[in-house]
Amino acid sequence: MNNDPIGTAMLDYLAGAKDAEITVESNLAEDDCIPVDYLFREVAEMPELEQLAINTCRGAVLDIGAGAGCHTLALQQAGKNVTALDISAGAVEAMKQQGVQQVLHQDIYTLKGQHYDTLLMLMNGIGIAGNLLGLERFLKHAKLLLKPGGQILLESSDILYMYEDEDGSVLLDLNAGYYGEVKYNMKYKDHESGWFNWLFIDPSILEDYAVEHGYVFEMLQEGEAGNYLARLRLN
Repeated sequence: MNNDPIGTAMLDYLAGAKDAEITVESNLAEDDCIPVDYLFREVAEMPELEQLAINTCRGAVLDIGAGAGCHTLALQQAGKNVTALDISAGAVEAMKQQGVQQVLHQDIYTLKGQHYDTLLMLMNGIGIAGNLLGLERFLKHAKLLLKPGGQILLESSDILYMYEDEDGSVLLDLNAGYYGEVKYNMKYKDHESGWFNWLFIDPSILEDYAVEHGYVFEMLQEGEAGNYLARLRLN
């Protein structure tokens, strides 16, 4: 089965398909498209929040879900010790073609025995947790990867606004679970990811989970689209 739409689109982009787009289906909104060229942005083209995250990285950095590697490359060019990690074979190949020096092709939960000062998770990177149960699993696993005093720099969004009516009232199905648990499917040419869970986490709930698992929560910046950059630091 062809199940690497994002990686395939990245490789096509590097081969000359500069107008390539990835179709995004969700259970929450109408279909959307990701222009692949956005995944290859330079530091100057990045939102202020991403630039702040890059400047806040310290020590050995693991860029989780690195994608096309734009953040890894920015850190590498700044002389940082950075390793990129992605489960997409196409993404890993795309990063290697661009000169990313340290790349791991694996699932974050299979990574053991390596220790980092910073775990970087941009572009709603904490979404890989999938749901609140997965968030607990991730926070536990991250402790095994972080050095003493290490930090997680993560971007997410509170998507409560997606449930607002025109009059400003909010309609939530309380039987449907946490409103930030979303399902996505990605498509590109004959490649399809299949439906997967993705988490958008309200910062106050994230803080509760972080504190419960022994992290100090710090809000670093709130973006213009409801997104935010947070730091979770190990005590």
